[in-house]
Amino acid sequence: MKVAGLDLCRCCLTSIGIGARLGIETVKERAIYITESDMKRLRPLVDGKGNGRDDLTVLQAELDRAYVVAPTAVPPDVITMNSQAKLRDLDTGEEMVYRLVFPEQADVEQGKVSVMAPIGTAMLGYRVGDEFQWEVPAGKVRLKVEEVLYQPEAAGDFHL
Repeated sequence: MKVAGLDLCRCCLTSIGIGARLGIETVKERAIYITESDMKRLRPLVDGKGNGRDDLTVLQAELDRAYVVAPTAVPPDVITMNSQAKLRDLDTGEEMVYRLVFPEQADVEQGKVSVMAPIGTAMLGYRVGDEFQWEVPAGKVRLKVEEVLYQPEAAGDFHL
């Protein structure tokens, strides 16, 4: 399935520390923040289910290195679960907006991307100004987080 010119089904993802075999690189090592409540919901998605699945291995690595913070302590420019963010393709200038959601809420046509999808895992914990490269079948896509349009924690919506 294609959204904003990106193939969401066949691309591969890598995070620093996982290795080049998966295809995503950050421009620099970064701290990522995950709220306590998001971590409680994300851990069961990956614990014991990896079995060699690269997508879960990458998500597991992101969770393992994240700073877990109270919802009131997460910086407002961080992409958390249920956040909506504007990304920009650094090569084409194309802008895209995605909401990062749990798998059962995913609907790519509505811009709701699962955290278990490669781009969803890549978005988790990034901040405004962060850049990353995403390997798709046609080559590398370089993306930058331009703006966090909505973050539940910043809006006081701690129930999401």
